[in-house]
Amino acid sequence: MPAITSGKVLVSGASGFLGAWVSRTLLEKGLSVRGTVRSDEKGEYLKKLFASFGEDKFEYAIVKDIEADGAFDEAVKGVDAVEHTASPFHYNAPDPQALIGPAVNGTVGILKSIVKYGSDVKRVVVTSSIASIMVPVTEPTIWNENDWNTFAPKIVEEKGKDATPGQKYQASKVLAEKAAWKFYEDHKATSSWDLVVICPPFIFGPIIHEVSSYEHLNTSSHQLYQTVKGERSNEELVKPVSSFGDVRDVAAAHVLAIITPEASGRRFITSAGPYTWQDWLDALADSGLPDIPKGVPGGSKGITHPTGYDSTLAKTILGLKFHTMEETAKDAVVSIRERGW
Repeated sequence: MPAITSGKVLVSGASGFLGAWVSRTLLEKGLSVRGTVRSDEKGEYLKKLFASFGEDKFEYAIVKDIEADGAFDEAVKGVDAVEHTASPFHYNAPDPQALIGPAVNGTVGILKSIVKYGSDVKRVVVTSSIASIMVPVTEPTIWNENDWNTFAPKIVEEKGKDATPGQKYQASKVLAEKAAWKFYEDHKATSSWDLVVICPPFIFGPIIHEVSSYEHLNTSSHQLYQTVKGERSNEELVKPVSSFGDVRDVAAAHVLAIITPEASGRRFITSAGPYTWQDWLDALADSGLPDIPKGVPGGSKGITHPTGYDSTLAKTILGLKFHTMEETAKDAVVSIRERGW
């Protein structure tokens, strides 16, 4: 299937941390954007944010509930590609279906709408996660795009509400991505579009989306700023956490996935590397930002991370380049402090 280099792209979840950056990056490439939001207020915020690109370059469509039948029917009309970034990311769901429902039904729902009304769509990019790839391990392991998390869905099926918050989130990402690939395989013989999936790690970096208060920061940004506010013990600071990606790099991967013909039918990991919270404090100290707690300087150097992710395909096929942790950390903290938090 052909990639696109011009036209209009639908971005679901355009008012989110990643969705706003995907929208901006598309606009920077000269593409037009239709973003889905839950309210006029969120849409108008984005229109003002992107006003410099031209009055006719960004528009929004209201989708109040991504699980509703036909939620995206109108939004997909007349667009040339779709970036589906809308999916819940938090650890506050007692019932795993509160995550799994929107993740799976939102993904399948937008694909159904494309089949019915998206006759101009040539490529669909779905945001998944490294959560759909990794499983718990006892030995250090490097994961790649051929791997699948078979563990979390099984545990959630067995334990339900008693599964851990992380397992519930991971299951939602696995099941949503699996559903996307199944739908694509079932319909590709008669479809005008192909599918690409981006699997990011924890995403950090500057925020440009609307956030009403510090408490309402997206999960990863909130966790980073808790660290900057000195809310972690020294023991917690030096433990392996996960892998990270800069929101600008993950957004760039989404756009490159739209315009790169060779991306068709592939998954791409967009991990810049593993981290501890101390790594972020050390990077911020090196950046010269004031009022950064020291923690245990250098305390996590040389530790063994249980998991890592191979981003070779993103670098070679998409041509993706990564920001350094220092750049990501500094720009993230500056953007939060600029809001007075």
